[in-house]
Amino acid sequence: MTKISLHEIQAPIANEIAVFESKFKEFMKSNVPLLDTIMNFIVKRKGKQMRPILVFLSAGLSGKITEATYRGAALIELLHTATLVHDDVVDNSYYRRGFFSINALWKNKIAVLVGDYLLSRGLLLSIEHRDFELLKIVSNAVREMSEGELLQMEKSRLLDITEDIYYTIIRQKTAVLLRACCAVGAHSAGADENITLRMAQFGEKLGVAFQIKDDLFDYGTAEIGKPVGIDIKEKKITLPLIYALQRASWAERKQIIFMIKNQSENPKKVAEIIDFVKRSGGIEYAQQAMENYRKQALEILCQFPRNDFKNALEKFLSFVIDRKF
Repeated sequence: MTKISLHEIQAPIANEIAVFESKFKEFMKSNVPLLDTIMNFIVKRKGKQMRPILVFLSAGLSGKITEATYRGAALIELLHTATLVHDDVVDNSYYRRGFFSINALWKNKIAVLVGDYLLSRGLLLSIEHRDFELLKIVSNAVREMSEGELLQMEKSRLLDITEDIYYTIIRQKTAVLLRACCAVGAHSAGADENITLRMAQFGEKLGVAFQIKDDLFDYGTAEIGKPVGIDIKEKKITLPLIYALQRASWAERKQIIFMIKNQSENPKKVAEIIDFVKRSGGIEYAQQAMENYRKQALEILCQFPRNDFKNALEKFLSFVIDRKF
């Protein structure tokens, strides 16, 4: 299988992404020296630009890339970055993408205020240009992301996550943001409500597949140099484990739940849980579910004419599912 790179995926919008990066730096500027220093720190350490790429490709497929597309991509990035900064405070996390987090360098109080600033910049950017529909799409996404996090926290304490609840959580925590990227891209390009909805649905299918892939990494399904069992240690019940528990006897289920609740810090017990999931077919079940979402996403793209943007979105989907990180 030929490895797909993000550089290859963004080829049809390479110029637009370069322009976007310049515009985004302007959107982030502040007159407060400390805040400006932190904004520069964030800009220099931004990730793979997957969300802006998705916004621009969706716009290109749905209509014509416009100035609203740049603002929509910036709005997504501003609000998403704000949630990451706040998440690091909540999780007491001192690293983000291999670098120190904002709260590690400038402490929690400043990090919370930086998150608030990013939120306000996104809101003002949309209001100043009357991008009310884009703001509505993204604000709904942020609301659902918060609900998903709280639902997961509640269910993780009780360890009573069913498959239906699992899908609700990952749709709200992960898929809703990619759904918003595609909807923002389509709407900014002048697409009608029907096209915008179809692109939103594609983004959601892509997002669910993305999260299932992430969950599979916890069981060492790829040579990625990433520690396994992190979700188990954090008492997160994901699809492979849900399937395995559903097929277990009452006694075995009770034993596994006890280990997750009381012994998840013990590497030997974590390894036993991982082995239990593998023996029960949980990995294969989750992989099949992921492939089903890939198929559903491709079926949505089939409704659009063949062009470079469609080709790139198909590659984006493969990149998400076949990645090794």
